[in-house]
Amino acid sequence: MTAPATPPAADPNDLVVDRRAEERTVPGLLDTLRADPATRALVVHGDAAPLTPHGRLELLAVDAVPVDAEWAFLGRASDGSAVLLAAFDAAAGAPVSVSWGSLRTIAGSLPAGEASLLVTAVSLARWLIDSPFCPACGARTEERDAGWSRKCPSCGRQHFPRTDPAVIVAVTRADDPELLLLGSNALWDDNRYSCFAGFAEAGESLEEAVAREVGEEAGVVVADVVYRGSQGWPYPRSLMLGFRATATVPTDAHADGEEILDVRWFTRAEIAAGLAGESELRLPGPASIAHRLILEWLAEAR
Repeated sequence: MTAPATPPAADPNDLVVDRRAEERTVPGLLDTLRADPATRALVVHGDAAPLTPHGRLELLAVDAVPVDAEWAFLGRASDGSAVLLAAFDAAAGAPVSVSWGSLRTIAGSLPAGEASLLVTAVSLARWLIDSPFCPACGARTEERDAGWSRKCPSCGRQHFPRTDPAVIVAVTRADDPELLLLGSNALWDDNRYSCFAGFAEAGESLEEAVAREVGEEAGVVVADVVYRGSQGWPYPRSLMLGFRATATVPTDAHADGEEILDVRWFTRAEIAAGLAGESELRLPGPASIAHRLILEWLAEAR
């Protein structure tokens, strides 16, 4: 994703974890690492994780985590110590007494390494919690690859965490690039607008998905579909693929009246005021790729 004009400086204290996927097949890896006093655990309860008083991710000692967690190997920190996932169902009570922060709320304020780690942890945790049974025969599966796959002891199938591709697109006008088309979803509060998004359908290219979604939700024909970047987003298990596109028939923009209740062309001044909190317009938060798509367009102001 193209960054804003002045990207934030890298945080020297950021927690960057190397996934070390080659270690996942080591026999007994999780048991070995859980017995190592240097190992730390990122606890995930639903989509929330423990926070330090300064709003950063807090990793816990393994012996501070209840043993009934679903465990997985997330990788190794820069000092070589292992980082494990300890996943708990959101429907159960909080497993440890800490200050919690949800991914949706805190991802935009975390440094890049911690935000990436939390997205991975929540994505993997949801799969571990929600998919214990084989979808082919219904038998309970057994974890493999240090939490990254499951093997069915009944039919022998191997299963992996599922990722569903979804497109999200910022739409401009061919006759006036100073305007941006956004929509308001039926489930949102008043005055909240964002880019158009939807899941890619079976047999559909991403470019075709962009054109279909914008056509369905805003009644607009688009061209010049250009990929801009991606973001893992575990709601429920999406990979958001960001695009820019140009509306070729902008005067016909109208909401579908079901999923999208309103569509509007916004000026740069309106978008800038909304991002600054100086108007009633509510835009996507900094954790989302929609926010970055909008910032990218705004930075092109002439």
